Amino acid sequence: MALVNASFVVLDAVEPEKLAVFYTELLDGEQTDISLDQVEIRGADGTRLAFRRDAGAIPPSWPRAENNQQVHLDFLVEDLDEAERRIIGLGGRALETKDMPGPYEERVYADPAGHSFTLRPVPSTTSE
Repeated sequence: MALVNASFVVLDAVEPEKLAVFYTELLDGEQTDISLDQVEIRGADGTRLAFRRDAGAIPPSWPRAENNQQVHLDFLVEDLDEAERRIIGLGGRALETKDMPGPYEERVYADPAGHSFTLRPVPSTTSE
């Protein structure tokens, strides 16, 4: 039996309820717990996130070095264009991604509170 079990990635936000709605919709999930200062969700695939109230939260300003991204989430998607439309519709925004290193096509976005996250295509299961 594990001594410690991983539980959540927690993102700070001025309005955690609004951020929870964004990710609940994005991940086709459900809110699993709401307290005065934190909202927890579980995505349809089991991804667990929490959003903690921090009245002084300052959005990361990636890619600027003076206030780097601090943490980011990666999500695998079947269709990058469809996922982008959904993100924008939910209030997210695209971030500058040209010259991004990496072996995959990827796109970087910010949620409504400014946290960055990356979309990557689901890896191919066919052998070449």
